[in-house]
Amino acid sequence: MRRTIFTIAAAAALSMLVMTAGAQQQGAAKGGGGNRGKEAPPAGPAARNASGRVLLGGDVPGKNGVWLPGIGTQVPAAKLEDVKFQPWAKALYDERQKHELEPHARCKASGTSRQFLTPYGVEFTEIPELQRIFIFDIGGPHTFRTIYMDGRSHPDNISPSNYGHSIGWWEGDTLVVDSVGFNEDFWWDRRGLPHTEQLHTIERFIRTNKTNIDYTITIDDPGAYTAPYVGGFNLRYNENQELFEYVCQQANYAHELMVGGESRVISRSSQIVP
Repeated sequence: MRRTIFTIAAAAALSMLVMTAGAQQQGAAKGGGGNRGKEAPPAGPAARNASGRVLLGGDVPGKNGVWLPGIGTQVPAAKLEDVKFQPWAKALYDERQKHELEPHARCKASGTSRQFLTPYGVEFTEIPELQRIFIFDIGGPHTFRTIYMDGRSHPDNISPSNYGHSIGWWEGDTLVVDSVGFNEDFWWDRRGLPHTEQLHTIERFIRTNKTNIDYTITIDDPGAYTAPYVGGFNLRYNENQELFEYVCQQANYAHELMVGGESRVISRSSQIVP
């Protein structure tokens, strides 16, 4: 008898719990579910300097923040249907999907979009006195990229490098960055879209509000593609973070992380955090 009463009581309690949860979900959908049903407050306007131009760095003196990618780690930085591969470049891209042996995972600096595609973020530091903008990596290679804002042109003879040579200018509130002089030692996005030393990029950074940058990149590389194409994603601002001490692949475990060690094979099914 007690068992029957207990069973009935338990069933009634479970039914009440389900009904309550359903009511809460309906209330949230109608905007009446407490804080869960309310829209997030507006992000607020982007910070500006004394001349009224938008800033990409910290909003308030003494406060820090970093920009994180608003794109999944497994998503290419450009829609593949828009990418005009040459046959060899498509074959190389397909091969990279199998082994994922990315140079960034071996502490190598990565130019253009790949610089922003880490879970640690980047910092923009503008130094008007030098007429330069620096983009600092956090984690990984822990290096920085220089954008010359003094009106110079690209030099005639550039020694190819991972970051290439970048010159920039402002078009209203949009930072435009023109880069050439790349080597082939990095992936320009996290999924392995290839490039050659003929790569020429135009990047645009538009800070639309306090917490968002619309980032687009035009890829022009006649060595790997039959036509230019455009990629991009959003960057989101995370307050109260800053550069931190980081040793890339401490104790040199990188080879095991990528291909496994001895008889043990590392699973590549989960997201990597280079």
